[in-house]
Formats: sequence, structure tokens, C-alpha cells
Amino acid sequence: MAASVQEFDTSNPATSSTLTTATGAINHPTNLSITTTTNMIPMASSSSSSSPSSSTSPSTLSRYENQKRRDWNTFGQYLRNHRPPLSLSRCSGAHVLEFLRYLDQFGKTKVHTQLCPFFGHPNPPAPCPCPLRQAWGSLDALIGRLRAAFEEHGGKPEANPFGARAVRLYLREVRDSQAKARGISYEKKKRKRPPQPHPPPPPPHGNQ
Repeated sequence: MAASVQEFDTSNPATSSTLTTATGAINHPTNLSITTTTNMIPMASSSSSSSPSSSTSPSTLSRYENQKRRDWNTFGQYLRNHRPPLSLSRCSGAHVLEFLRYLDQFGKTKVHTQLCPFFGHPNPPAPCPCPLRQAWGSLDALIGRLRAAFEEHGGKPEANPFGARAVRLYLREVRDSQAKARGISYEKKKRKRPPQPHPPPPPPHGNQ
């Protein structure tokens, strides 16, 4: 099936190292990283950033659009260094999950294990050896930007791997597990409506 989405160029993969995941070995560049909403990770530099036109264009874009473009370029770099190289048209929700798990190594959010004495404690009084992970809010915002970028580059909404059911379930699982581990709630607070003034009592009926 021919892909209508604009493909990333996989002809010149960058220098890479090997990352082993549950799905196999992936070669990824040592400088591959991504910037998310909560956990700040330095972005890999691109060759296009040195051109005069690209050096001035980011200033005309919103912060969201700049971030979305950087995220899209980083995901493209991840696909280029996948072994074997993975084309965007063959990218599925499983590959998106692989990418999200890969990003955990850049996380800055402490997620306590159930054996940790600070499990469920929102403000631990002391350090602990629990792992650092990407915060749920960062991953959720990242997927939202990549989902939009996929369709902006010609992808069909029904074929969007970032909107796959498996990705939604994974994000929900991360949200619930981190909420328990960190002792916080991600539920949106309902806005309290201002109290409605009581209507005045009806005037007493006079004697007719």
C-alpha cells in the first residue's frame, strides 16, 4: 500500500549505538533526545539548523509549533536509526510504545516502586533509589503534538499510529500507576459554580 504521508529520509542514518528493548535491538543515535512539557531533554542538532532561512523561521512560529516540529524531527531520527530502518508508513502503535519506553531513560520524574517506603508519598522526606521516568503529562502532551504533526504531513487520521488504542491504553496505565506511586491525583478539578442567588419570596397575597 502506497503511503500518502511524507516519509522521512532513511538513506543516511546517523552514528548510533544499540538499545535493547522487549521487541529486540534498536540502533539509536547517542545524541537522540526530545524535549517534553515537564521533563526537559536536550534536542539533537539537525543539519538544517545552520541554514540562514531556518535560523530565522522559528521566531515566527509559536512555542507549540516549534516544539511540535522538534518532536517530529526527533521521531524521524528515531525511525532512521531503527534496525532495520523503519518507514513512517509501516510505523504502528507498537513502534510508538517502543519509542515512549525508550524516552524513559531521559526522565526526570521519580516513580516509587511498591517496595519503596515512600510509595504513595507526594513529598518524600529522603532520597531513594527508585527509577526516574518520563512524567505522564509529558508523554501525553508529546503524543498530542506528534499526532497532529502526522496528519499535517499527509497522514490519514484513521492510520495515525499516535492515536492507536494501544497508545491510549498505555498512557492511561502510566497515569494511573504514577498517580499511585507518587501519591498525587491527575484528575481534573471541577470548577465550582458560583452560588446562584435565591429568588425573592413571592409577595404575600392581600385580602380581597
